[in-house]
Amino acid sequence: MTYRAGMTPTNRHSFLEDLQGMSLGVFFCALGLSFLTALGLVTGQTAGIAVIISYLTGWSFGPVFFVINIPFYVLAWYRLGSAFTVKSLISVTALSVLTEILPQHLVFAELSYPLGAVAFGALVGLGLLALFRHNGSLGGLGVVALLVQDSTGFKAGYVQLGVDAVIFAIALLLFPATIVAWSLLGAVVLNLIITFNHRRDRYIAT
Repeated sequence: MTYRAGMTPTNRHSFLEDLQGMSLGVFFCALGLSFLTALGLVTGQTAGIAVIISYLTGWSFGPVFFVINIPFYVLAWYRLGSAFTVKSLISVTALSVLTEILPQHLVFAELSYPLGAVAFGALVGLGLLALFRHNGSLGGLGVVALLVQDSTGFKAGYVQLGVDAVIFAIALLLFPATIVAWSLLGAVVLNLIITFNHRRDRYIAT
């Protein structure tokens, strides 16, 4: 295994540190998605594709999200390593299960679009940071964004913003413009959190 600046064999995350970090990351992401789906908003990346399919077909988000991610595990295995792939698979599976459970225990009597969109973006952004810093992810297009950042230095957050722009353009054809506008606010908050806080040269987990 190779190490980069600021990383030594003695400061790697332990199993328990990875477990708590990834568990917290998945929980934040699932909680953020609860805000999103409660308002009928959409998002970008692989989750956005799964949300759109879920809304249009009536299928549950969890299973759709899990299946969509399968092709990306092959890419992750060969380009980012087995540890990253296994952690991402565990995270995606946990999120798929948790998004099925949370709606049974979390009901919003009243939730405004601005608050819901910002809460979604902030919670999922923080959740993804926790996963990234423990060498995991939620798979999908996030894997591609991390590969681009590692290969070119172009920030993962900007990559995700570009992909999101395409997904939201498609969403405009399927949903009211106001829904897409509030959804875009959430996506911007999420991606700016990743852009400003995810620096592999500053913090690298193995």
